[in-house]
Amino acid sequence: MTAIIDYDAGNLRSVEKALEAVGEQAEITRDPEKILSADHVILPGVGSFGDAMEKIRQYGLEEPIRQAVESGIPFLGICLGQQLLFEESEESPGSAGLGLLKGKILRLPEGKGLKIPHIGWNSLEVAPKARLFAGLEEQPYVYFVHSYYLKAEEEGIVAAATEYGTRIHASVEAGNLFACQFHPEKSSRVGLQILKNFLAVTREER
Repeated sequence: MTAIIDYDAGNLRSVEKALEAVGEQAEITRDPEKILSADHVILPGVGSFGDAMEKIRQYGLEEPIRQAVESGIPFLGICLGQQLLFEESEESPGSAGLGLLKGKILRLPEGKGLKIPHIGWNSLEVAPKARLFAGLEEQPYVYFVHSYYLKAEEEGIVAAATEYGTRIHASVEAGNLFACQFHPEKSSRVGLQILKNFLAVTREER
């Protein structure tokens, strides 16, 4: 079973439906026991960084998230869910993220004739042996909706990148922790394959 963490994020049902489409049993939950007993955990996200962290803390989900990652359960952050795994965001100064990975969330640069938020399909430059992208074409297209982007401190965790006025770290992998700025649940065949690849990752015992 895959637990989809419920902290009132907007894209819970679309993530659930995408998992069902690839044959996975999924449950939207904020029950720590269900999260920690799941085979896989997904932290989705639509909205603002500060509001999301406030909800996570209000519902007592910060510690279960940390425990899930530390226990080796394969964990996937999607869109805002990727950003929340890092330390801070320009969107919400003074609001601390989960800090599970090192890096900052920055505002997409104005100008250059590009609209913000960035909405649409972009190709990815995928790192060699990136597990989420196994079996996909060399530059897969995925769907983005965002105004802020990740600049990871450690280039070695970057699994995929794209360009939109700047270099965007579009996906990261670190042990059992995975994340993507784009929406696999809205990325058609490519997105479903990414979800299948995530579900193929087994629990890492610590």
